[in-house]
Amino acid sequence: MTGALARSRPEHDSLALARQVLCAEADALRLVANRLDEGFLRVTDLLFECRGRVAVTGVGKSEDVGRKIVGTLNSTGTRAYFLSATGALHGDLGMLHPDDVVVALSHSGESDEIVRLLPALRDHCRAVTALTGNTRGTLARSADAAIIYGDLTECCPLNLAPSTSTTVMLALGDALAFALSSRRGLSTEDFARNHPAGNLGRRLARVEACMRRGSALRITSADHTVRSVFAMASNGGRRTGAIMLIDACGRLSGIFTDSDLARLFESRGDLAFDRPIREVMTANPKTISAGAMMGEAIKILREHRISELPVLNDVGQPVGMLDITDLFDLLPPADEPGHPPVLRLHRGAP
Repeated sequence: MTGALARSRPEHDSLALARQVLCAEADALRLVANRLDEGFLRVTDLLFECRGRVAVTGVGKSEDVGRKIVGTLNSTGTRAYFLSATGALHGDLGMLHPDDVVVALSHSGESDEIVRLLPALRDHCRAVTALTGNTRGTLARSADAAIIYGDLTECCPLNLAPSTSTTVMLALGDALAFALSSRRGLSTEDFARNHPAGNLGRRLARVEACMRRGSALRITSADHTVRSVFAMASNGGRRTGAIMLIDACGRLSGIFTDSDLARLFESRGDLAFDRPIREVMTANPKTISAGAMMGEAIKILREHRISELPVLNDVGQPVGMLDITDLFDLLPPADEPGHPPVLRLHRGAP
């Protein structure tokens, strides 16, 4: 359907088509999942035993899929790179190392560049594996091991544009990457080392990467009066809603927050301003240990609706502070409509 006729199609028809596409691709994934056999295990074994790197190759849409698979492999602990089939035929075969294992992608198994490349690959790598839909294709017959997902109907209305087949290839790439990472025992810490930047990297980082420290902290003795605490020039750390209060051994006794101060004003507790701050502080506040993951810290902030989280060393002394104002980008979305996460957090909640 083209031109004016396409533009006149009712909106609900477009929605119906979109739903059909998604359902067709979901059905194809379920079909392929049931078709998986020993071929998947043989490919996984070769990749797991690879002493070099995994070289993924393909042409056309398979090349786009291959580049994504490479990214997933690298981020989950399997060293990989993309080898353009066209480039390999013109000199890029030099990228291959004898210890590398190739994963060749071709839905038909007869892509001209892949078929021409296969004999040359034998002289440059340890093994050739395949991801294809054609059990009788040249690629499947030539590979040392193959994942053959079988016949598929493209969800393109013309059954021409690669669509269902590329979705299946992407999903099988994920399945390979995660099967390999599971066999290697990839941990959260390992994953974090591969993702040091961005929102994901910060969530997987240690609390030391995001906490305030040193002169940015407001720490004082719990024996000082409220008035003297606020008058002390030493509490000149970057603005935060909580002061950390310590005992004679430097261990955290409690925190005094904006909410604690507001309660004094609301209750007209003027006499308390000249009493030890420990009498009005928030005792036994939620804390987190140095070395913990930021994901754990964010969970505590969210679940307990607090805005400050002291970071303690192994003897209970404060070494840092996580302040909600520094972590907006890391907060998960609110589970109630119309309430951004930060507005649902209350300073000083016990």
